[in-house]
Amino acid sequence: MATYKKTGTKIRNKKAQTSTITEESTTAEVFNTLDETASKSEQWVIKNQKAIFGVIAVIVISILGFMAFQKYVAEPQEREAANELAFPKVYFEQAINSSVAVDSLFNLGLNGAEGKYGFIDVADKFSGTKAGNLAHYYAGMSYLKMKQYKNAITHLEQFSSNDALLGPTAKGAIGDAFADINQPEDALDYYIKAANLQDNGFSTPLFLFKAGNTALDLGKFDKALSLFNQIKKDYPTSEEGKNIEVFISKATYATK
Repeated sequence: MATYKKTGTKIRNKKAQTSTITEESTTAEVFNTLDETASKSEQWVIKNQKAIFGVIAVIVISILGFMAFQKYVAEPQEREAANELAFPKVYFEQAINSSVAVDSLFNLGLNGAEGKYGFIDVADKFSGTKAGNLAHYYAGMSYLKMKQYKNAITHLEQFSSNDALLGPTAKGAIGDAFADINQPEDALDYYIKAANLQDNGFSTPLFLFKAGNTALDLGKFDKALSLFNQIKKDYPTSEEGKNIEVFISKATYATK
């Protein structure tokens, strides 16, 4: 019976052992490196623990301080400001809906009465609150109605809002004020700002239309044509869109 010698077995075993030893050595090196890194990190943490705890303490104190401020200062102030604003708003609404002694009612709203704050006081004493911001709007609109245009501009420029109507109305009112003091360039700028502030079917075509007519008066016929065409394209069913062809024709012939 023939027999065969098994060759190369020891060599393979030796290679396998060498490979295993190499792998174990590499693994050991990795763990040693990780241990060294961890050890260095621990040493760094121990060395800087006061600073670390100090930073954490500052963050925690800041968060708690902010929460306390909101609860015990900001929220009560917002409520107080809203309550104070309610009084002059009554006079403002009466003035808007009345045709008698209107300026007197607006003045009461602006300056207050019976020991109560008016819009000017609320805007000043509650600056930074929602009611304080809104007081600037009412003050500006009151001055505009009383034809005190510079005061109107001052207050309306301090008012800001993301509301779909209030924001554009305030910007447009500044445009009206500039138009009334014969500063049409400024009026045009604010009408365009008002039109672009919020996209809606009421205020946007209204202020595009005012901007277009102001541009016509300034001799900026191409600009006027562009604004009128925008109304035709985007707001054809609006009040301004109903007869916009007339103004498009006017601007078109003016450019020739």
